[in-house]
Amino acid sequence: GFRDQLQDVLSLIYAEPELVRNQILLHAAHQFVEGDVQHWWHPVAGDKGVRTRFSDDLLWLPFVLGEYIEKTGDVDILNVKVPFLEDAPLKEGEQERYGIPRVSQEEATVYEHCLRAIDRSLKFGAHGLPLMGTGDWNDGMSSVGSRGKGESVWLGWFLYRTLMKFASFCPIMQDEEREKKYREAAQKIVDSIEAEAWDGSWYRRAYFDDGRPLGSSENSECKIDSLAQSWAVISGAGRKDRISEAMTSLENYLIKEEEGLILLLTPPFDEGDLNPGYIKSYVPGVRENGGQYTHAAVWVIAAYAKLGMGDKAWALYHMINPINHSRTSIETATYKVEPYVMAADVYAVPPHVGRGGWTWYTGAASWMYKTGLEEILGFKKQGNQLMLEPCIPKEWTEYIINYRYGETLYKIHVKNPLSLNQGVKTVLEDGKEVPDRVIMLNDDGREHRIEVIMG
Repeated sequence: GFRDQLQDVLSLIYAEPELVRNQILLHAAHQFVEGDVQHWWHPVAGDKGVRTRFSDDLLWLPFVLGEYIEKTGDVDILNVKVPFLEDAPLKEGEQERYGIPRVSQEEATVYEHCLRAIDRSLKFGAHGLPLMGTGDWNDGMSSVGSRGKGESVWLGWFLYRTLMKFASFCPIMQDEEREKKYREAAQKIVDSIEAEAWDGSWYRRAYFDDGRPLGSSENSECKIDSLAQSWAVISGAGRKDRISEAMTSLENYLIKEEEGLILLLTPPFDEGDLNPGYIKSYVPGVRENGGQYTHAAVWVIAAYAKLGMGDKAWALYHMINPINHSRTSIETATYKVEPYVMAADVYAVPPHVGRGGWTWYTGAASWMYKTGLEEILGFKKQGNQLMLEPCIPKEWTEYIINYRYGETLYKIHVKNPLSLNQGVKTVLEDGKEVPDRVIMLNDDGREHRIEVIMG
């Protein structure tokens, strides 16, 4: 899967950066010359795969590339040349096609591959929001924008984040005009979301082809969807007063502490008049149709951590940890699946409340690791610089991270003497205070002791 494996490798950036690099190059080679990509493919069948009108797949290439470059400093990857794929474009009214494309004689740098993906995505509807196509992150919402006019609020936040991250690389390629274009486009997207997608207490999820809203108090089903709220925070673009209210609404409607669930949306689609697509064919409360879709649940946790709410972020992280669905024989009999791997979904409607769905099959595992390490423990690396920015529960007095940088071991001991959620007062490396609390990583083969004092 194009979007799936790119997200899977996000968790490997620190331990196996070369693997991440190779995955980026592999995915770039599964992009068509027009800029769209294979939704998934079978390597053992000559890369036979499916071409679709999904609107987010192609954007995961620049998004993950941005994460990789930021954390490794490997800007050389921008100039690596990779071929495209060729096949007849989808015809009008043709939503997808399964076939074997040709490897094109045309090749371009990874930078150019990303430009084609981004530029193809800069298409907007009547509300100034990105077109949804036959699904954005949620494949099941296949009919919201299938006629080419439906718009996605979540995709707006995601595209904003991707544009801003990628714009910072444009000067490296001496492409300042492109940087300006992308930053202006990003701001227009945010302006449109704030003007057209605020529902009063939360952000709407999308607009149908006919202009009707989805994820709105006007709807009898899917009144609120978690993605539009969590990514308002993760993108860094939502209005501060609104994201606070939106996350409160998310908590009130979608977090079910007694059942240990964070729902994707509520109420589920069932007998209402909305036709969002094949999501409605799922039983209410199962998979994307109002269950806990764990991938999105982890994004909720990341959002709370980014807001500095360490107690809540950790409580929810702990709550959806699969091992905590099997602490007793009753919980085990309810959950019914392996407690040592993430489940793609957990059911949310009687008589199956708390039952695990697909296991061994979810990018939630990668995001769970990434969120725990970066957003809660606060491990933030940029090239050869390391910062610790914890967002932890106040009850934690200390924790330790052992990080191997090449042949060098960094033993990091974070202390929280004042019972805080956030804030770092002092950083010491081998007993000496570190200027600006930024640790300069050096692969000298020695063992270094880092002491971080919160305050």
